[in-house]
Amino acid sequence: MSTTDFLQKIIKPFAGLTEEDISVSLPFWRTRKIPKGDFFNMQNIVCKDLGIVVKGIFRVYYYDNETSEEKNMFFFSEEQFIVSFRSFLYQCPCVYFIEALEDAEVLYVSYEDLQHLYTHHKSWERFGRMLAEHFFHQSQGRTEYLLLFNNEKRYLNLLAEHPKIVERIAGFHIASYLGIKNQSLSRIKKRIASNNSDLNLRSE
Repeated sequence: MSTTDFLQKIIKPFAGLTEEDISVSLPFWRTRKIPKGDFFNMQNIVCKDLGIVVKGIFRVYYYDNETSEEKNMFFFSEEQFIVSFRSFLYQCPCVYFIEALEDAEVLYVSYEDLQHLYTHHKSWERFGRMLAEHFFHQSQGRTEYLLLFNNEKRYLNLLAEHPKIVERIAGFHIASYLGIKNQSLSRIKKRIASNNSDLNLRSE
């Protein structure tokens, strides 16, 4: 898929941009291939780019220097925006790592180039507002799910946001994201599988 077609598929419906709006932005977009285990951005480094995942899956995690523990906060997969938004928005050091869990490819635009689009094109200014609302919704949703829902509900929500994630990454990454141990994750999987089996039997 060409860059133009990809941007039209993702950004056009996201912020109501026209083909002309996409066209004026084309000189600013670049492609970056990120091998498995490498980083889109690192802790204590200012996030300079806003990306869209073309291929692969990433985890956003915090590294605790005192405990040497890694805590997964978010995942980004195909056709999703990838950024440390607070760091990007305020150009301050990022508190997270964003690591590729597979060989990945990202289409990205720099902070400076996006500011240029905001300044010179009203439609792209609207895109910036929609982007801020998107990441506020994502952050608020993550907080609410941690506070208000049980582990099984959070697991099912993760599957809805990232189909086939279970087949693509190690279970301990998912357990870390849910804030549980591997054994608890195994029990959740078995319970869901059992419930689905019961539903299938009743429907026959």
